[in-house]
Amino acid sequence: MAKRLILCDCSGSQSIDKGTLSANCEMACSRVYSNLCTTQIDRAAAEITKGDAVIACLQEQQIFEELGAEIGAMPAGFIDIRNRAGWSDQGKNSGPKMAALVSDALLDIPATKSLDIYSEGRCLILGDAETALPAAVQLAEALSVTVLLSQPSDAPMDRSFDLVIGELKQASGSLGNFNVTINDLQQYSLGGRGAPVLGEPRNGGQTECDIILDLRGDTPLFPAPEKRDGYLRVDPGDPRAIAGAVFEAAQLAGEFEKPFYIGIENHLCAHSRAEITGCSKCLDVCPTSAISPDGEHVAIDASICAGCGSCSAVCPSGAITYDAPPTAFLFKRIENLAKTYRTAGGKSPRLLVHDADFGGEMIALAARFGRGLPSNVIPMQVSALSGFGHAEMLAALATGFAHVDLLLAPKTEREILKIELSFACAISGDKQVRLLDLTDPDALCEVLYADSKPSPKIEPILPIGNRRQITRLAAIALNGTPETLLPLPANAPYGTLEIDTDACTLCLSCAGLCPTGALGDNPDKPQLRFTEDACIQCGLCTRVCPENAITLKPQLDLSDQVFTQQVVHEEEPFACVECGALFGVKSTIEKISEKLAGKHSMFANNDTARLIQMCDHCRVAAQYKITDNPFQGGERPRVITTEDYFGKRKDH
Repeated sequence: MAKRLILCDCSGSQSIDKGTLSANCEMACSRVYSNLCTTQIDRAAAEITKGDAVIACLQEQQIFEELGAEIGAMPAGFIDIRNRAGWSDQGKNSGPKMAALVSDALLDIPATKSLDIYSEGRCLILGDAETALPAAVQLAEALSVTVLLSQPSDAPMDRSFDLVIGELKQASGSLGNFNVTINDLQQYSLGGRGAPVLGEPRNGGQTECDIILDLRGDTPLFPAPEKRDGYLRVDPGDPRAIAGAVFEAAQLAGEFEKPFYIGIENHLCAHSRAEITGCSKCLDVCPTSAISPDGEHVAIDASICAGCGSCSAVCPSGAITYDAPPTAFLFKRIENLAKTYRTAGGKSPRLLVHDADFGGEMIALAARFGRGLPSNVIPMQVSALSGFGHAEMLAALATGFAHVDLLLAPKTEREILKIELSFACAISGDKQVRLLDLTDPDALCEVLYADSKPSPKIEPILPIGNRRQITRLAAIALNGTPETLLPLPANAPYGTLEIDTDACTLCLSCAGLCPTGALGDNPDKPQLRFTEDACIQCGLCTRVCPENAITLKPQLDLSDQVFTQQVVHEEEPFACVECGALFGVKSTIEKISEKLAGKHSMFANNDTARLIQMCDHCRVAAQYKITDNPFQGGERPRVITTEDYFGKRKDH
């Protein structure tokens, strides 16, 4: 059965164009109700009973779910068109925008792989006695608690939790799998008469726990502590924060599912070759240190990864992709929003990208108490705001959006997005993308209503392929000609190479280690070849070149020549003085001859000096003929026969 959209104008506070929605969302729509959650609750029950009802109201989701439980038929979904479109100073013109939002919400989200995490409720509390012990008393009813104090204290006669003294040396892991090392470890013993006594101190004490409650008010144990599952760190001077952390810790026992946020293709990774580091962008931006070197590629600890998406945005080779949901689905959403909006009659759409918590709340407050969003500003909620890189920004512009805004949350990694923004602006040729660092809903409305740009006159692209391919498609669409050469900022993942031909000896070390095959050789001639489209500017060639003859040059060449191999340096081969076969590089052979012939003990005479100018086959053959050649052995011993043995017997 096809899904049906159940409409309600929320007591007449928004204007809903049923015809526009029905025509552009390919689904049947109910009549427009006014009070489905109150006086018309019986009508809501009737609509839900029919099956596959998608209710265009997110605020009262709980009411409709409870109603569905009562009547034995649950709604198929919920969509917010009120806060994001209907409640607006331009709400009467929001028909195309509502259609785009509904169409977006109806897309089938690909399934995401998940990791099972098990927590047995073993909790380690860090802090001083004044704050840690009361928290332990509260948590001991739900969890298995151990308190680690840095200084001895009057130990309570309480066997509901363990108490130890020591210095926390090291901690690693995440929810369900923390590993802790403690020095000067002493444990209180409650046995015997009198006050509890401390045992002998020892270093290197190892323990495992599932949850860490950090009440020290000291340096966090982990980078980006708020992103580390199972690690709860609060200000010890804030009783309300402590109470909240204690409550949260009590809920962290059991089995949990965590998405595999990131996928990786090791064969595409350009981290290193031959123990020489090339690209380390993902390592540099990961806030939780979930990424670590692993030979020639990197490894991602899924239990530590917080799913910010930064690594996916900066990965130049496409080895790392965001999978919750996949990046391809995000491109599909962008194209679908723009297409549906245009089909429904909308003009000059603008995209507002935001996260669920902060951005969603800002939009809701702006709608209820402010002017709401303009009718052509289409909000798109994403799970990883930091993963919305230059490829996504350009794809939005090339699919028809006149402008793209990213509403930053307080904890968004700004530096990454600033770099990605610089790439997008350099490629698009205009400042059509910006970051909005605002915390006031009224200020958000003011900025959005002040801007109004016409849609670019381009043929919208279909963003299919990897991020590099989509970037190129978008760049061609936005710049209007495939012959454009766009200079890019430093560290851009597109570009060419400049070869110092005077310094280059054509040793081909760069070609042998290039992780993408952008650099190659010619087996028949001394040539260095380069394919610009394959170059990700990882810098590995510049590090491996013994002559420092290679310089990176960031740019985006939109012509087709970037797909073909270009000879960037070649020299005349040397002809073997013995057989005439071509081998090596003429200039190199001549330099070696000049430096070694007659000057080195191994090449002191004319015969040995000629070896430098011979091909491999002739050099080996000639060495057999020269005096004192390294292959010459002594006289071979005579073969002993049976007669020799018989002769020895006769002699005896």
